[in-house]
Amino acid sequence: MSDEPNLFPAPLTRPRGKANPDRLRETGHDTSGHRSRLRQRLLDGGDDALADHEVIEYLLMTAIPQKDVKPLARVLIQTFGSLAAVFNAEPHALMQVSGIKETAAASLKIAGIAARRLAQTTMRADSVLSNWQALIDYLHIDMAHLTHERVRVLYLNVQNRLLLDQVVSDGTLDESAIYTREIIAKAMAIGAAALILVHNHPSGSPQPSKADIQVTQKIMEAGRHLGIVVHDHVIIGREGHVSLKAKGVI
Repeated sequence: MSDEPNLFPAPLTRPRGKANPDRLRETGHDTSGHRSRLRQRLLDGGDDALADHEVIEYLLMTAIPQKDVKPLARVLIQTFGSLAAVFNAEPHALMQVSGIKETAAASLKIAGIAARRLAQTTMRADSVLSNWQALIDYLHIDMAHLTHERVRVLYLNVQNRLLLDQVVSDGTLDESAIYTREIIAKAMAIGAAALILVHNHPSGSPQPSKADIQVTQKIMEAGRHLGIVVHDHVIIGREGHVSLKAKGVI
C-alpha cells in the first residue's frame, strides 16, 4: 500500500439529515415554507403574481434573512402609502421605520433605481412623441410620489429624440422656480429643437394652476423667437397626469 498522499480526495459529504446551511440562509429558517411558496409564485406567475406588500417582503427577505418580514412589508406600505412611494422614499426616511436598517433600505432603493432606469431606457428607444406612454410611465415612476415639487425639462432634437433629461428645480411642498431664460439658454447650448416641460403636484391632483399655464405660455413665447418648440407641459400627480397640450393650452 502506497504511503503517498491522495491527490484526489473524496468529495465532502454532508451527514444525512443535516440541512444545507446555504439553503437555510436563503430561506431564513423558513420552517413554515412561506418563503419557498412565495418564491415559487414569483417564478411561475406574471407581473401580478405577488401583491405589493409581497414584492417588498421578497426584497426584505434577502436583506433580513433571519426574520419574518411580512409584517414589516405591510408597515412600509401603510407608512408611505404605496409600493411606488416605498421605492421612491429616501433611505433616511425608510430607516425611520423600526426594523429597517441600511441593508434593507439599500435593497428597496436599488429596486426603485432599477425601475426608473428600465422605464427611461424604454422611453429613450424612439421618438418621445411616438412613445408617449413610455414617457408617462417613466415620469410617474420618478415623480408621482415625491413630497416636494420637482421641475424637469426634456430637451429633444429635430427627430424628437431625447437629448437631455434635466431636473431644473427641486422645490418645497408647493412651489418651485422655473427660470425661462435658463431653460431657453440650455436648449440653445445643446442644440435642442424642442422641449417638454414637466413638473409634479405633491398634493396628488395633476390639474394645472393659473401659474402653471402662465409660465408655460411665457416659455413658449421665448422659445418661439428662437425656433425652439414647446411640445407640451405635463403635470404629474398621484391621481394621474395632465397634458396642457391635450387641454388646449398649448
